[in-house]
Amino acid sequence: MMIEEEVATGPGQSSLLERGRPLDDSRAFRRCLGQYPTGVAVITASHGSGPVGMTVNSFASVSLDPPLILWSIRRESRSVEVFRSAEHFVVNVLAHNQVEVSQWFCKSDPEKFELVTWEAGLGGAPLIHGAVAQLECQRFSVQEAGDHLILIGEVKQYAHFDGKPLTFSNGEYAMTQVLPREPVSRPN
Repeated sequence: MMIEEEVATGPGQSSLLERGRPLDDSRAFRRCLGQYPTGVAVITASHGSGPVGMTVNSFASVSLDPPLILWSIRRESRSVEVFRSAEHFVVNVLAHNQVEVSQWFCKSDPEKFELVTWEAGLGGAPLIHGAVAQLECQRFSVQEAGDHLILIGEVKQYAHFDGKPLTFSNGEYAMTQVLPREPVSRPN
């Protein structure tokens, strides 16, 4: 059940849109989570039947020493067993002009790798051309977490390229924008 209430707004304050319990309204909870912008990446790996890949926005850095990253996959995903058992995978951080690539890899279309230019990285995991960053990882661990698995990878090689990343916020694709620097003011 959603609880609505009026909140007075002033400088720097926002109006409350919704409040509730995640298990009571999962869609409202998703809208709340959507307030946090994320990058968009395509995770790829190699499997006996060929390359596999899927679009995610659940990627994050974990540690610099050792260099660890994580991403999560729903247990119901068709690719969950492939990624769970893959020794290597690549996080391809998409550029702002790769919305179509993101959409292709959201689907289970077996032809999606024919729609992009790529080359094999560590363990045969595809490196998608045009990405702004590529992190070639070796599986470090797999953790169970509710309806998802968290895959932690140790970054063995990386590359980053000139360009702006593609982001996702409030259920839509977005681009980052550098804000002008303003002098820091302190309250009196």
